[in-house]
Amino acid sequence: MDNALHRHLYTVSELTFQIRECLEEKFPLIWVAGEVSNFRRPASGHFYFTLKDDGAQIASVMFRGQNRHLKFKIEDGMSLTGLGRISVYEPRGSYQLIFEYLEPKGVGELQVAFEQLKSRLAAEGIFDEACKKPIPFLPNRISVITSRTGAVIHDILKVAHRRFGNVPIQVLPVRVQGYGSEKEVVSAIQFVNQMRNSDVIILARGGGSLEDLQAFNSEIVARAVFASEVPVVCGVGHETDFTIADFAADLRAPTPSAAAEMVLPSKTDLLRRHMSASQALTQRMYFFMDMRRKRIQEISRRVVHPRRHVQNHRLRVDDLTSRLAGRMSDMIHRKRERLAWRVNTLSVHMPLSKIDQLRNQLKQFRQNLRFRVRAVCKDESARLKAHTDRLKGLSPNAILARGYSITFTVPEREIVRDADAVHAGQAVEVSLARGRIQCRVEGKK
Repeated sequence: MDNALHRHLYTVSELTFQIRECLEEKFPLIWVAGEVSNFRRPASGHFYFTLKDDGAQIASVMFRGQNRHLKFKIEDGMSLTGLGRISVYEPRGSYQLIFEYLEPKGVGELQVAFEQLKSRLAAEGIFDEACKKPIPFLPNRISVITSRTGAVIHDILKVAHRRFGNVPIQVLPVRVQGYGSEKEVVSAIQFVNQMRNSDVIILARGGGSLEDLQAFNSEIVARAVFASEVPVVCGVGHETDFTIADFAADLRAPTPSAAAEMVLPSKTDLLRRHMSASQALTQRMYFFMDMRRKRIQEISRRVVHPRRHVQNHRLRVDDLTSRLAGRMSDMIHRKRERLAWRVNTLSVHMPLSKIDQLRNQLKQFRQNLRFRVRAVCKDESARLKAHTDRLKGLSPNAILARGYSITFTVPEREIVRDADAVHAGQAVEVSLARGRIQCRVEGKK
C-alpha cells in the first residue's frame, strides 16, 4: 500500500507529451533519405506519405506552406532526401517526420557536377560556335545512335521515311542509361568516324530525370561528340532538357523527332521548290529572250550598211599608207646622214695607227718591271740573311751549343736561378743543346 502511494502515474496524454518533447529535443533538425510510398494530398494541401528503406518506415508530412515551393512532383517510388524534425502525433500516439525541405535524392549532387563540368568544358572552348561543323543539306547516309528498344528509333525512322525515304539510315543500338552506357555511346561515335560512310550522326534518347540522362552529361561523351569528324546532331530528352552533349554537338534538336526533321529536308518541299524555281527560270528565260530580241531589232535599225564602213576604212587606210611612206622616207634619209657622220669620225680616230706605239710601250714596261723585281728580291734577300744571323745569335739554342745548360724543377718546370730554390734530394731536369738529363740534387753551395 505504501509502494502504491509513492508511484508516479502518467496519463496517456502526459506520457505522449513527454515522449514528444524528448524526441523534438534530441532530433531538432535532421537529414533523412528514403523511398516514398502511400503518397496522398488531401484538400488541405498538405503532403502525407511514408518514407521507407529496406529495414524500416516512418510516417511523414510536409505542410502546404513548405511544399508550395517544391519544383517537382512527388510520386510513389521516388527517392527523396529531406531536412525535417521528428515529432509525435498525439491523437494516435505515433511518431512522424515533419519535413521543411525535400529534393530528389542525388539530384543536388548531379546538378552541381553538371554545372562544374559545363563550366570547365566551356572554358576549354568545346562549346564555341566557331568549332561547330556544318550539317550537310542532304546527307547520303545517316547514323542513328540510340536505344534498341523504345519509341525514339521508331519516331526517327517514321519522320525520316516521311521526309526523304531514299536516304539510308544506319542504326547503332546502345544503352542510353545505366552502368557502361557512356562507353557504348563513345564507341558508337568512334565506330562511325572509323567507317567514314555517314555524313551525319543523330544522337538521341527519350526524356527522363537528371539521373536517366547522366550518360549524356558525362565528360567522355562530350569529348567524343566534340572530336567527331562527322557532324553530330543531339536530340536528347524533351524540349526543356539540356545535356552536356547538347552543348558539345554541332546542332541541338529539342526532341529526337525534331533531330530527324532538322537533318533531312522534306522531299515534297524540295519538289515543290524545284517546280516553282523551274517555272520561274522558264519565265525569266522567255522574258530575257524577248528583251534580247527587241534589243537586236532596235540595234539593227541603227546599224549602217557594212559597205559604207568598208569604203570609209579603205580611204583611211590609203591615207595612213601615204603618210607612213613619207615618214619612212624621211627617217631613212636622216639615218643615212648620221651613219656617214659616224664613219668619218671613226676614220679620223682609227685605232690601228696607235697599236704599234702602244705595243712598244708595253715591251718597255715589261723590261722595267723585270729589272725592278730582281733588284727588290736581291735587297730583301740581304735583309733576310742579316735578320736571320741576328736571330741565331740571340737564340737560347746558340747559348746551349756553347756548353751552357738550363735547369728546371720537377714537376713545376720552373727555371732554377738560385741554389736556394732547390733542396737536397729534389728531382731536376737539365736541358742541353741536344737532349735533356733527369738529375737529383746531392747537395748545394
